[in-house]
Amino acid sequence: MELLDTLNWRYATKAMNGKSVPEEKVNKIIEAARLAPTSSGLQPFEIIVVKNKEIKEKIKAVGWNQSVITDCSHLLVFAAWDTYTEERINKMFDLTNEIRGFKNEGWENYRQMLLNSYPQKDAEVNYNHAAKQAYIAFGLAIAAAAFEKVDATPMEGFDPDAVDKILELKEKGLRSAILLPLGYRDEANDWLSSLEKVRKSTKDLVTVID
Repeated sequence: MELLDTLNWRYATKAMNGKSVPEEKVNKIIEAARLAPTSSGLQPFEIIVVKNKEIKEKIKAVGWNQSVITDCSHLLVFAAWDTYTEERINKMFDLTNEIRGFKNEGWENYRQMLLNSYPQKDAEVNYNHAAKQAYIAFGLAIAAAAFEKVDATPMEGFDPDAVDKILELKEKGLRSAILLPLGYRDEANDWLSSLEKVRKSTKDLVTVID
């Protein structure tokens, strides 16, 4: 129930008060994202943590001038791989073998299957797949933020190409997928803070097939 209570507490904060979030809490939120499940365990994304005021101002300018971008404590940018490559796939499979201390024939066969598939696909198709994996981690980051009583604002309202240029993501083989400002709500200036959370009923959302 504690998790559900925190999820009921959270909302997409529209105004933040500029107060700093302790690094310990930010680290826990990022760790939750790091532990997220991803397709084939490839973790095809990176998280860029922006604290620099000038950089946040530049991103705000291409993010519909939303104040939470500059008033937040930490701005998390979830950036997905621009495509899957042999090098990227092999790096993650090699890491698995290194950590587990052995090679598994089935696992190596699976590696080869991915190598024979993903790198040959269109880069845009691969990016869209990688971005979906970033969204899984993004969801866990939101839940972790709520658990830490840190406000967060899921944001797709920005110019991805412009953000990529500001953060020089193209050079790293990355593309920005979604933003997550972290901070604390400014209730006096947030029109949404006092409104009741609205969600579909479970009956309208869930279909059970026995």
